[in-house]
Amino acid sequence: MSPLRYVNLDRPKPKKSRKRFYSLITVVSLLLIYFIFIRQDNDQKALSQAPSPTSSSQVLLERKIEPPEVLPTLSTANSLEDAVGQALKGTKGTYAISIQKLNSNETFNKDEDRVFEAGSLYKLWVMGEAFSQIEEGILKMDTKLSQDIKTLNEKFRIDEDLAEQKEGGITLTVSQALIQMITISHNYAALLLTEKLRLSQVANYLKEKGFNETSVGTSGAAPKTTASDLALFLEKLYTLELANETNTKKMIDLLKAQKLNNKIPKNLPDGVEVAHKTGELGWFSHDAGIVYTSKGDYIIVVLSESSNPKGAEERIALISQAVYEYFTK
Repeated sequence: MSPLRYVNLDRPKPKKSRKRFYSLITVVSLLLIYFIFIRQDNDQKALSQAPSPTSSSQVLLERKIEPPEVLPTLSTANSLEDAVGQALKGTKGTYAISIQKLNSNETFNKDEDRVFEAGSLYKLWVMGEAFSQIEEGILKMDTKLSQDIKTLNEKFRIDEDLAEQKEGGITLTVSQALIQMITISHNYAALLLTEKLRLSQVANYLKEKGFNETSVGTSGAAPKTTASDLALFLEKLYTLELANETNTKKMIDLLKAQKLNNKIPKNLPDGVEVAHKTGELGWFSHDAGIVYTSKGDYIIVVLSESSNPKGAEERIALISQAVYEYFTK
């Protein structure tokens, strides 16, 4: 039983005891506040480090999903700006867009320097650093990587409640990890490869290559990027500025083998080649790629934040269609 039951309430309490009591209350209160904020911070880190269908679903539960928007009907566009404007008509979402006709001066940009959470687009930078290390002889395609899922979750601060996987292990060669990370956006293949490369090296890669508006999340914050930086990445990839010709072709072939084709390629004619990477996390839905056509290749990057991410996928597909029809008319 608590000794407070036997205190004589008529007798004044010693000042020293009272001071100790208030000090104890203050310490306990501060500890509670500290742990509340630490918990919130860890949840944010978990969402940022391993974007996945599971974690995205958790984020969506925190806000109301709005009904899908009615998409406009496209007509023949007089300019690239007109084409994009038609496709964006009626949207309530936030979109950042960067389009560049390669080997040409024709471009279109909208909020291209606006910062978005990157979602799985961070895997582009992991791929870039992997091929840099391969060229330097630090890494080999047939190097075998292996790790426990639990260890990866702990290293990348993934909350157990949000993790796609909680137990078991993963073993892949560097080549297999690259294929799965890019073509099906496999999160644990990406984490396995990132563990080998070191996240700090991926951050250095961004700095060395001049992607100044992009961060990989080394401090626990979400990986972030802009449409401008992604367009620059794709332009440098296309012009052999990220790797030699052999490794550039390997990276582009990986992007062309993408299996998640519900955005940029969705409304394009069969047979049109697109080298691209998608990104999704909560309310964010993105796609960035190079479209190859007989009338010239072009870069298209669309980043979005909306109250209906599935609807944003349809909107991105429509923007892509409008741009393709304009460039190939």
